[in-house]
Amino acid sequence: MAHVVLTVSDFETAVPFYEKLLTFLGMKRVFKGEEFLYYVGGRTALGISKGDERYRQEQFVQSRVGLHHLCFRARERGDVDSFYGFLRELGAKIVHPPEDGTWAPGYYSVLFEDPDGIRLEMNHVPGQGLLAGGVSMNPVGYR
Repeated sequence: MAHVVLTVSDFETAVPFYEKLLTFLGMKRVFKGEEFLYYVGGRTALGISKGDERYRQEQFVQSRVGLHHLCFRARERGDVDSFYGFLRELGAKIVHPPEDGTWAPGYYSVLFEDPDGIRLEMNHVPGQGLLAGGVSMNPVGYR
């Protein structure tokens, strides 16, 4: 994936949240303007865009058409735990603390929300995950 751009209702509140979050994840800011923020890490980028003023009072609804959630991949299981500690310091709303999941063998994740309520996740899946032969996805507990 090359990039994802999230549109937020309160750009002034979202920018400090995402600057801290994306810096923690090792991403580098390449642009910051009055209506757009853009970070690049590895081979993927994340942009934060100011929403139209008429939608300023709206909050993210996960079941609405569009984005369901965005997930960052951790290299190690312990990275999810460290990230959870960072999220608590950041004051992020935690949907669930680090826990094992049924999505793939060894799936381990933390789920949280940004200031608009956009769902974000960090997970770790060891080895090849769902690409390993004979493994099928189990969506039990999908949030």
